Amino acid sequence: MSKLSYALRVAGLSLLFFFEVAMALPPGGININEASAKELATALTGVGHARAEAIVEYRQQHGDFVDLDELMAVRGVGQHVIETNRAKIFFAE
Repeated sequence: MSKLSYALRVAGLSLLFFFEVAMALPPGGININEASAKELATALTGVGHARAEAIVEYRQQHGDFVDLDELMAVRGVGQHVIETNRAKIFFAE
C-alpha cells in the first residue's frame, strides 16, 4: 500500500469516526437510557423531578427505550413533552 493510499484511508476512517460521534451526540443532548433522574429533569424541557423519576423507573422495569414513542408509556409524559425535546434525546447503541 502506498503512503498516499494509506494516508487517504486513515483520513477517511478519521472522518467516519468523527461523523459517527457527531451524529450520536446532539449538542445539549441527553442519553435517555443512561441519564439519572436529576440529569433528565435538568436537560429536558417540561420534565421535572417526578416525570424524570417516572422515566428512570420505567426504564428499570422495562429495559432501555428504543424510540421516542415508547416514552408515551411513561406516566406524565405526553406528545408535547416528546416534541419539545425531540432534538435533545438520543439512545445508546
